[in-house]
Amino acid sequence: MTPARPYWKGYLKLSLVSCPIALYTGTSSTERVSFRQINKKTGNRLRQQLVDEVTREPVESFDKGRGYEYAKNVYIPVDDDELDAIAIESNHTIEIDSFVPREQIDERHLDSPYYITPNDQVGQEAFVVIREAMRGKGMAALGRVVLGKRERAIMLQPWDKGLMGTTLRYPYEIRDATEYFEDIPNVKLEPDMLKLAEHILQSKATDFDPSQFVDHYEEAVVAILTKKQAGMPVPREHATPRPQNVVNLMDALRRSIAREKAPSAPPKKGRKRIEGQGEMLLPIPGKKGKEAVAKPAERSSTHQKKAS
Repeated sequence: MTPARPYWKGYLKLSLVSCPIALYTGTSSTERVSFRQINKKTGNRLRQQLVDEVTREPVESFDKGRGYEYAKNVYIPVDDDELDAIAIESNHTIEIDSFVPREQIDERHLDSPYYITPNDQVGQEAFVVIREAMRGKGMAALGRVVLGKRERAIMLQPWDKGLMGTTLRYPYEIRDATEYFEDIPNVKLEPDMLKLAEHILQSKATDFDPSQFVDHYEEAVVAILTKKQAGMPVPREHATPRPQNVVNLMDALRRSIAREKAPSAPPKKGRKRIEGQGEMLLPIPGKKGKEAVAKPAERSSTHQKKAS
């Protein structure tokens, strides 16, 4: 089912062929737990106020402007209408400039993904022709699109029955990796050591499955909120695991292989409900499709007999 509100609507154009399309944002972070700044004394939410850095006086919204700092604490003021005058007028068209092999595109340039669908029955045939032409040749299209008053380079590639458009970072936004890697020495490895490492790699080889990703921090935050809402204490000390000193790399690789071959431990039993734990009154947002309301557990019949 197509989402109700597209992020952008316009046309996809290849030479003299064009078709109406709609862009939908391909990612979302709204499911994450988010926090607000509050007053610890009152529990009320805080609002930020703009303050002049020199005079320390509050600044009203109509006096707020923008400037470019070309020297320490020296700014060139720039008005909104001056920026509007140079803004690229959007013609709501993604015009394909060229096609390149997908594998040639540096992954560092990839920015934000968008799903692209045909937006009219009339243009569906043209949309499918462009999509299948790229799919058959293993090519990606490069074009330009105006989003938020800025022109962005965009890569288009077939994705299921639609297209995925990914905005691209400009070269000046990519840092040169040389300055980070140039001090790494060239180390000559022993063949046996490399074989052991390759053996560990092969033992852990699998297919890419993002459904197996677990956001442990998100789960821990939800657990804390659940406990606090139920009136239970939460730990305040960070349990930092002790670092293991690797004395001999070859020995560490061998021990890693031995650990992989060892039989796995039996699954842990679920935690028992703590006696006196209160019922959670409100759901904790964050994990879609999971129940966040804790229900009071019923006592077992065995426990009831012992109590009687």
